Amino acid sequence: MYDLGDLVEMKKPHPCGANRWEITRMGADIKIKCTNCGHVVMLSRREFEKKLKKVLVRKADAENSEKSE
Repeated sequence: MYDLGDLVEMKKPHPCGANRWEITRMGADIKIKCTNCGHVVMLSRREFEKKLKKVLVRKADAENSEKSE
Protein backbone atom coordinates (compact mmCIF):
# COMPACT_ATOMS: atom_id res chain seq x y z
CA MET A 1 0.00 0.00 0.00
CA TYR A 2 1.05 3.60 0.55
CA ASP A 3 1.63 5.83 3.55
CA LEU A 4 2.35 9.43 4.49
CA GLY A 5 5.63 10.68 2.99
CA ASP A 6 5.81 8.04 0.25
CA LEU A 7 6.74 9.06 -3.30
CA VAL A 8 4.23 7.76 -5.83
CA GLU A 9 3.78 7.72 -9.61
CA MET A 10 0.36 8.52 -11.07
CA LYS A 11 -1.01 7.18 -14.36
CA LYS A 12 -0.94 10.61 -16.05
CA PRO A 13 2.02 13.00 -15.70
CA HIS A 14 1.61 16.51 -14.32
CA PRO A 15 1.61 19.32 -16.95
CA CYS A 16 5.05 20.43 -15.68
CA GLY A 17 6.43 17.14 -17.03
CA ALA A 18 7.08 15.34 -13.75
CA ASN A 19 5.29 12.20 -12.66
CA ARG A 20 6.62 11.97 -9.10
CA TRP A 21 4.38 13.01 -6.21
CA GLU A 22 4.80 13.03 -2.42
CA ILE A 23 1.88 12.12 -0.17
CA THR A 24 1.53 15.00 2.33
CA ARG A 25 -1.86 14.27 3.96
CA MET A 26 -3.95 11.16 4.45
CA GLY A 27 -7.49 10.70 5.64
CA ALA A 28 -10.78 10.50 3.74
CA ASP A 29 -8.97 12.70 1.21
CA ILE A 30 -5.33 12.37 0.15
CA LYS A 31 -3.15 15.39 -0.60
CA ILE A 32 -0.20 14.98 -2.93
CA LYS A 33 2.52 17.46 -3.91
CA CYS A 34 4.43 17.49 -7.20
CA THR A 35 8.14 17.04 -6.49
CA ASN A 36 9.08 19.16 -9.52
CA CYS A 37 6.96 22.32 -9.29
CA GLY A 38 5.41 22.00 -5.80
CA HIS A 39 1.77 22.06 -7.00
CA VAL A 40 -0.60 20.52 -4.44
CA VAL A 41 -3.63 18.40 -5.38
CA MET A 42 -6.24 16.91 -3.05
CA LEU A 43 -8.08 13.78 -4.21
CA SER A 44 -10.65 11.52 -2.58
CA ARG A 45 -9.15 8.21 -1.49
CA ARG A 46 -11.16 6.35 -4.15
CA GLU A 47 -9.99 8.72 -6.93
CA PHE A 48 -6.37 8.53 -5.69
CA GLU A 49 -6.37 4.72 -5.73
CA LYS A 50 -7.87 4.73 -9.22
CA LYS A 51 -5.19 7.13 -10.57
CA LEU A 52 -2.22 5.60 -8.70
CA LYS A 53 0.23 3.66 -10.87
CA LYS A 54 2.83 2.56 -8.29
CA VAL A 55 4.70 3.52 -5.13
CA LEU A 56 8.24 4.56 -6.08
CA VAL A 57 9.87 5.14 -2.68
CA ARG A 58 8.45 4.22 0.70
CA LYS A 59 9.33 6.69 3.45
CA ALA A 60 10.05 3.88 5.91
CA ASP A 61 12.45 2.18 3.46
CA ALA A 62 14.25 5.48 2.76
CA GLU A 63 14.71 6.14 6.49
CA ASN A 64 16.02 2.61 7.11
CA SER A 65 18.59 2.89 4.32
CA GLU A 66 19.82 6.24 5.70
CA LYS A 67 20.28 4.77 9.19
CA SER A 68 22.29 1.80 7.90
CA GLU A 69 24.80 4.02 6.06
